[in-house]
Amino acid sequence: MPETEEKKTEERRGDRGQRENRGGPRSDRGNDRGSGDGRGEKGGDRGREGRFGGGGRGPGERRGEGPPEIELEKLINDSLYLDNQAHVVVSRMRDMDSGTKSQLRRLYNAVRRATRAPENERQHEFVMVRARLAYTIARHSLRSLDALERLLLQVTRKNELRGYERFRDLFEAIIAYNE
Repeated sequence: MPETEEKKTEERRGDRGQRENRGGPRSDRGNDRGSGDGRGEKGGDRGREGRFGGGGRGPGERRGEGPPEIELEKLINDSLYLDNQAHVVVSRMRDMDSGTKSQLRRLYNAVRRATRAPENERQHEFVMVRARLAYTIARHSLRSLDALERLLLQVTRKNELRGYERFRDLFEAIIAYNE
């Protein structure tokens, strides 16, 4: 009897990025990960391996690799690149994540507010948006948004209005294509 309790404890430790007790007791979903697309049921496919990688990788990705980098300079200078990257992020979200529309909308509203902030506070506002984005990614296992988090880090380090505006435009395109 104690051995089974230890096994259950070890299994729970492996799922630290997930909440226990969402909608009742959880079943062991280890065997049904490959079935369905994860978007059909409420809560989606929670069988992914949480915060530090694991499940949810595309066919061409290896462990340790995430979504491809979005190049800030290209994003600023090329509208077609921005549009293409928005499509790529939405495609990854549909393949990897579920239930992200309301979370994306909240983040987008935060990005819009940060863009309108006075110049002396803008960088701080975007740093806080990045922290919020990182929390949302970890809390809801939205690994498809990792590239946005890395891009936002580049934008805040550069600290130029044009970069902030293009990041906002990219986010707006992602919202539009995700509808």
